[in-house]
Amino acid sequence: MKALFIGGTGTISSAITRQLAEDSSWELYLINRGTRSKELPPGVKVIEADIHQEAEVAAKLEGHTFDVVADFIAFEPAQLERDVRLFAGKTKQFMFISSASAYQTPLSDYRITEGTPLSNPYWAYSRNKIACEEYLMQQYREQGFPITIVRPSHTYDERSIPLGVHGNKGSWQVAQRMLENKPVLIHGDGSSLWTLTHNSDFAKGFIGLMGNLHAIGESVHITSDESVTWNQIHEIIADALGVKLRAVHVASDFLADNGPYDFRGGLLGDKANTVVFDNSKLKRLVPGFTATVRVDQGIRQTVEHILAHPELQEADPEFDVWCDRVVEAMEAAAKLMRE
Repeated sequence: MKALFIGGTGTISSAITRQLAEDSSWELYLINRGTRSKELPPGVKVIEADIHQEAEVAAKLEGHTFDVVADFIAFEPAQLERDVRLFAGKTKQFMFISSASAYQTPLSDYRITEGTPLSNPYWAYSRNKIACEEYLMQQYREQGFPITIVRPSHTYDERSIPLGVHGNKGSWQVAQRMLENKPVLIHGDGSSLWTLTHNSDFAKGFIGLMGNLHAIGESVHITSDESVTWNQIHEIIADALGVKLRAVHVASDFLADNGPYDFRGGLLGDKANTVVFDNSKLKRLVPGFTATVRVDQGIRQTVEHILAHPELQEADPEFDVWCDRVVEAMEAAAKLMRE
């Protein structure tokens, strides 16, 4: 079997790449610009090209056909229009990585199935993913283009601690605040349920869909069955760091209205809402699939990895100062109410 990934080195795709490289039944190619080729496992073939340069990519793919093509870095319909031009008639299955944030927000039922409506008025990112899905379904229905749509939720790896409130430079600054005994922000009251999926578990589900004739024309999400609260997530992080959590709870809409960060999309349009995923469809398509990395295990592995790799500890002083201002505002409001 022969597969081509557009991307292949990101949080989600890197685990799939590693697992496929160990499977002798798959021959894996990646299209990327080669900036992270040294991190790839042996046997993975790289086609160095910029996917946005369609003519260049078409020339380099001349003579190739694939059992599976997966695009991990498409965010707008125009990018998928390019993919259809490049791969129509050249692949038996085209897999598009959408997003679970495309599901109805706010939800009419906290339990999410693939039949949950797609609608997100809070986040342009999610609306673009919805538009991508609609375009691909049209191509499947009208042209027979063999699509499979995959919707990840919050998927993490060893390089970034999964959080809801963080700055533009990743999650390390929140961990640093914990280590310095400074208060950290948790959106809402921290009791809403959330689902975290380790990328190694996501990879198992994704690979099970590859070359799967029953997945053609289908949309399916891949998540863990485990649900935890944001308070529990932060307690797990603090415990992994060996410190006591000092939490400050702040309304999500306050954060969205009073910060330089996209919390309207990332919180109101996603992480502020309780979500519980029904993975029945995935388990029908991939018998035996089970997510096996518990949240406490996965986060501890991530924290240990980041502590052992200083290059992943990117400071974000602007976010740190902003957190202090929010904490001061909450303390001032509480003091005013007591007077």
